[in-house]
Amino acid sequence: MSVNLEKIELATKFILEAIGEDIDREGLIKTPKRVAKAFEEICSGYFKDPKEVLNDALFESTNNEMVVVRNIEFYSLCEHHMLPFFGRVHVAYIPDKKVVGLSKIPRMVEVFARRLQIQEQLTEQIADAIMDVVKPKGVGVVIHARHMCMEMRGVKSKYSYTSSSALRGIFLEEKTRDEFFSIINAPVDNHF
Repeated sequence: MSVNLEKIELATKFILEAIGEDIDREGLIKTPKRVAKAFEEICSGYFKDPKEVLNDALFESTNNEMVVVRNIEFYSLCEHHMLPFFGRVHVAYIPDKKVVGLSKIPRMVEVFARRLQIQEQLTEQIADAIMDVVKPKGVGVVIHARHMCMEMRGVKSKYSYTSSSALRGIFLEEKTRDEFFSIINAPVDNHF
């Protein structure tokens, strides 16, 4: 399955006309087609299974220490206004006999982000997918994001960001939670 490009093009023409634009003016002639192609990419997560992404790279391991992938960039559209929100995701888990290939975590984040979303739901979906597929002792996910629906319209709160977290399993214990937050809040040396 994929998005219906023709419907998106038609809807874009209606929107352009509704805001008073001339859809035949030079700068807008190809806009409906461009918007359709953009939405095809931006919403591609609907046609991928994030759990399959993780299942493709599970490996036996004796590791039982925290694994953290920090600063995963993501871009999404809020489901309330269809305006962008974007930021960084931090994901950690403590393995229980299996680890997942590190590159699969950002890929799984992208699958969920490339859908109409709210940040709170995105955070939960990432944590739940890792718990369901990798079956670790616990998972921690934190997202920091800027929301254009708050910056471009409404309250117009420039440069504010929203943080959300989802903790599962052993990450609900204070010691593990503190270690996770200490790692993701530590300065990063950009020279490695």
